[in-house]
Amino acid sequence: MEAFKRYFLDTLKYRYAQFHGRASRSEFWYFMLFYLLIDIVLVFIDLLIVDPMLGITPDQAGQGGVLEIIFALAMLIPSIALAVRRLHDIGKSGWWYLIGFIPLVGALVLLYFFVLDSQPGTNQYGPNPKGV
Repeated sequence: MEAFKRYFLDTLKYRYAQFHGRASRSEFWYFMLFYLLIDIVLVFIDLLIVDPMLGITPDQAGQGGVLEIIFALAMLIPSIALAVRRLHDIGKSGWWYLIGFIPLVGALVLLYFFVLDSQPGTNQYGPNPKGV
């Protein structure tokens, strides 16, 4: 529960749209883990409760349920901001995030960047978050 508060809730509360600074590898991956878990729960709630109440068939719900879409939209800005801060942590510009638009190759490059360890010491984006 402490990890959820520290890496998910605090990121949303204090760094919702903060594109400057650095984010540690653990902050990034814990945030993504909790994002995924919440999304899975919302998918089941949509399928079992919301969609039947709204009369949506499984064929129509192929793009996602109502709660899942609202959650994804609410998390869009903090997810991008966290990814940019993670890129800053390895010494890359946040503009590298745009490489994700290249099919397959872009996603693999971003995955590689996201698993790299923090750049030691202070870089142009701020102090190492591991020292905090």
